[in-house]
Amino acid sequence: MPVVRVWHSGGVARLTHAMFSSIAALCCAMMAGVFFAFSAMVMPGLRRTDPEVGLAAMRAINIAVVNPWFVSLFLGTGAVSAVAAFTDGGLAITGAVLYALGGYVLTFAYHIPRNNALEREATSDYWSKYLNEWVPWNHARAGGSLAAAIVFLLAALG
Repeated sequence: MPVVRVWHSGGVARLTHAMFSSIAALCCAMMAGVFFAFSAMVMPGLRRTDPEVGLAAMRAINIAVVNPWFVSLFLGTGAVSAVAAFTDGGLAITGAVLYALGGYVLTFAYHIPRNNALEREATSDYWSKYLNEWVPWNHARAGGSLAAAIVFLLAALG
C-alpha cells in the first residue's frame, strides 16, 4: 500500500530520489569494503612475505583488478552517484563529491601512478616505500567511500 499511496500523492519523484540514493549508498559501501579489505588484510599479508613475493603478488593483483566486475562496480558507483546527485540534490551531492574524491581522485592521481611505478621499479627498496605510501592513502579511499555511503543513506532516508 505505501507505494500506491506515494504514487497517488505525487511522491513518485521522492521515491525515485530515494532509489538512486539507496543504490549509490550500496555501491559506495561495496567500494569501501573493497578498499578496506586491502588495507586490513591484503596489504598487511603482503607486508609479512618476503619483499620479492609481496612485490610479485601486488603486481599480479594490479593486473587482475582490471576486470569487468571490478571496473563496472568502480565506474558504475561514480555514475549512479552522479545520477543520485542530479535527481536528489542536497546530501546526495555531498555523497557524490565524497565518492569522487575518495574513490576517483585518489585512485587516478595517487594510487595508479604508484602502481605504475611499482611495475617499472620492481625492487625490494621500492616495495618498502610503496607499502609506506600506498596503504595510508588507501585507508582514505575506504573512509571516503564509507562516508559517501553514509551520506547517501541519509539522503535516501531524508
